[in-house]
Amino acid sequence: MQQTQDRKRLATLTLAALGIVYGDIGTSPLYSIKEVFGGAHHPVPITPENVLGILSLFFWSLLIVVTLKYVSFIMRADNKGEGGIIALMTLALHKGVAGTWQQKSLVILGLFGAALFYGDGVITPAISVLSAVEGLEIITPAFKPFVLPITLAILIGLFVFQRRGTASVGALFGPVMLLWFAVLASLGAAAIVENPAVLAAVNPIHALNFLLGNSVLGFLALGAVVLCITGAEALYADMGHFGARPIQYAWLGYVLPALLINYFGQGALLLADPSAVENPFYLLAPEWGRYPLVILATVATIIASQAVISGAFSITQQAMQLGFTPRLEIQHTSEREIGQIYLPAINWLLLISIILLVVEFRSSSNLAAAYGIAVTGTMLITNILAIAVAVRLWDWSPARAILGALPFICIDLGFFLANSVKIPDGGWFPLVFGLLVFMLLTTWKRGRELLGERLAADAMQLPPFIASIAEGGVERVPGTAVFMTPDPDSVPHALLHSLKHYKVLHEQVVILSVKVFDVPYVPEVDRVEVHRLAGNFVQLIVHYGFKDEADIPAALALCGHAGLEADMMDTSFFLGRETLIPRLGSRMAYWRTLIFVAMFRNAGSATAYFRIPSNRVVELGSQVVL
Repeated sequence: MQQTQDRKRLATLTLAALGIVYGDIGTSPLYSIKEVFGGAHHPVPITPENVLGILSLFFWSLLIVVTLKYVSFIMRADNKGEGGIIALMTLALHKGVAGTWQQKSLVILGLFGAALFYGDGVITPAISVLSAVEGLEIITPAFKPFVLPITLAILIGLFVFQRRGTASVGALFGPVMLLWFAVLASLGAAAIVENPAVLAAVNPIHALNFLLGNSVLGFLALGAVVLCITGAEALYADMGHFGARPIQYAWLGYVLPALLINYFGQGALLLADPSAVENPFYLLAPEWGRYPLVILATVATIIASQAVISGAFSITQQAMQLGFTPRLEIQHTSEREIGQIYLPAINWLLLISIILLVVEFRSSSNLAAAYGIAVTGTMLITNILAIAVAVRLWDWSPARAILGALPFICIDLGFFLANSVKIPDGGWFPLVFGLLVFMLLTTWKRGRELLGERLAADAMQLPPFIASIAEGGVERVPGTAVFMTPDPDSVPHALLHSLKHYKVLHEQVVILSVKVFDVPYVPEVDRVEVHRLAGNFVQLIVHYGFKDEADIPAALALCGHAGLEADMMDTSFFLGRETLIPRLGSRMAYWRTLIFVAMFRNAGSATAYFRIPSNRVVELGSQVVL
């Protein structure tokens, strides 16, 4: 009975993984082959040798990079079941000495990888939806003027819908993608039957002959070949939602065969009719089936875009918890699913960026030049972080870890260098976008460190303060006061200001600090740490993982076992609100200080972030010169 239930659960998770994880890589057939042979950048002439060589590169790229590297190796590096660049970075930082150049380098790499992910989050919806809608041009050229407006309308609708959440339609994602991959395989198989000679491309000799025989063109073609593996990071990033096994089963048993059959089918079509390079994906379908295929492809690309958007929300939440971004408003769109969140600021930023991108590049072929850099850059960073994890956590020798990763590094480096040639043609976008996000992440982190040091320099230690209160002279009033502070051993500035202005203290004073650990989730049993101090002072430390959702009232409710009773109707929360004044000669460049001050002023409310009832909050301000 238990085995039957386990099988049903595994099948359900595998179907769900199809809908969420494989949208990006699953829609690559829309543009990958077309970009290699008919793209605006270094198209490869259509000859039997070239077609077999490119198909062989597709086959072995999917097999080595996706199957061997991600599915078989990288997914072993899970942080309590969670994957993704942030989780990998926190794993790589284990057993290291904080502040050393190695730790700082790993943080910089992880943050830049996360920044490139945002660039991917902008390009994926743009190129996917645009390439799907371009199928209308194949049906009739009369649709060409409407491709851009239809694409923009779909993308705007997608982002407007985000605030409603995806729980209501998420159940459709799996069945739709199940149908999508079945259609991919069917279309490809029909073309392969007409020209089975393309199956010879399984032999890697064809890939080697193409690269060696075409030298410069062969190298440049890698910049388009990499499009077939875009979305490989999603397999790892979404591991926490489904677990490794459903993702692996879906890939090996369904997605990989369907993709390969479709790519080989497109190759067979090009051998039979080179003019099909205009759009080999849609021309695989019979004329009567192209309208429904455009609709299905559009839905599939919307699903692919949804997965990337949700990933951007998730990675932002993780970065917030780890202190790399200011607090942003988080809305929970599902009462049952903890990961269903919506961040308005990120949503509208992505939408504006995507609209500008589509209007600027205007076609999927032009966007393809911008796509590869973000993907290959993230893959290279993943290799380096994986080496650190293998050495620090798995106790591999450095030589073994480097030699094991070397083949993947060489492949990813080849893809990256081939794409770097396209920087002037659009590859600059993800680099500029990524550098901008990276600058904001590091500026916020450094600014918070400097602000913390500035406040700590003026802080008073808690024990002598409590001792002075015990000597008398301060009246105590009924109720509980909660003072939030990053340093549980120092007197919160809000407490000093409150005492200065009101001349009284509450009967019970709670000094509350939040500590975020480099694990995804902290069990509820370990959520709170309570220390009772003299004078009815309580030191409370609340523990969260980087994917936990902060909820201070819920944490207080867990403190009853330690004798800390806090009736919310009789509890007041005192929060400090600093006004920052930038000055020249600070320990951070003045322009970065100005950016930090602007980010600080526009940061979301701590009240909303920690889910504190707003009618129970008192904010006390102070000025701090940075």
